[in-house]
Amino acid sequence: MKDQSKTEVKVGIMVVAGVLVFLWVLGWAKNFSFTANDIYLQVRFPTVAGLEIGDPVTINGVRKGNVEDFNIESDDVIVKVKLDSDVNLKEDASFEVSMLDLMGGKKINISPGESSQPIDFNKVQQGEFQADIPMVMSMLGKMQGDLNGTIKDVRVTLNSLNNYLTDQKLNENIKVTAANLKDLTIKMNTLIDNNQEDLKKIISNTAELTSEAKELIRNNRESIQSSITDLKSILGKSDSLLTKLNTLADETTGRKNNLGKLLYDEDLYNNLNGTLKDVKELTKIILEQLKGDGLNVDANVDLF
Repeated sequence: MKDQSKTEVKVGIMVVAGVLVFLWVLGWAKNFSFTANDIYLQVRFPTVAGLEIGDPVTINGVRKGNVEDFNIESDDVIVKVKLDSDVNLKEDASFEVSMLDLMGGKKINISPGESSQPIDFNKVQQGEFQADIPMVMSMLGKMQGDLNGTIKDVRVTLNSLNNYLTDQKLNENIKVTAANLKDLTIKMNTLIDNNQEDLKKIISNTAELTSEAKELIRNNRESIQSSITDLKSILGKSDSLLTKLNTLADETTGRKNNLGKLLYDEDLYNNLNGTLKDVKELTKIILEQLKGDGLNVDANVDLF
């Protein structure tokens, strides 16, 4: 009877120990905690593809919490994160969803930051999503059509370039051009060598002429300045004279002066025209009389 009781006690102890070990392992694997000292934080991500509740949350690679819950808001996802009580985050901390391993698991990695101000756990933080291998493959799949077109264009370009470079006539022209360039270079070198002294003289004369010009300008600076001043004065007077001439022309055209009145008076013009006609007629009569019997003057003058 005693042996049976001892066996039952041993079995009970083993069951309790097994349950405790199971709870400990489960808590370690899922980051469960039976205390009320955990810290909760909310992070906004544009997407969390592959992230699940219970996935680890690491700080600089060290596991310090797990994903507690999700909440979708418009185009973003709010992730509720549970962290250990000893976590020390700053206000410039960064959050990113990254790959856990090559099998496609996800985790949230936190960089604690370097600011002197602690993070506000009541504020929703902004996080980033790092593209993983499946997402990169998906992006490549979407770009497959563009890549095929680009490869075809590159292939056509390379074929055209190959045909261009392997053209026999083009190669001959390039060789002739290179030979002519070489010949021209040789002639230029020969010309420079044969006329080296003349080139030196030209350079020396140019430098001397430049120096003399500078000296001339320096010695006659006051005269040049005075000439420029006089020229400005002449230009000013010319402008004034042109203005006056324009004014005179406007007044003459508008009959605002005597010259305009004489030039543009129609009555005066008609009188002058009539007078000229009379003079012409008188001259004609005088010429006819001179050709005939002479000039006959019949004048009846009554002075009193």
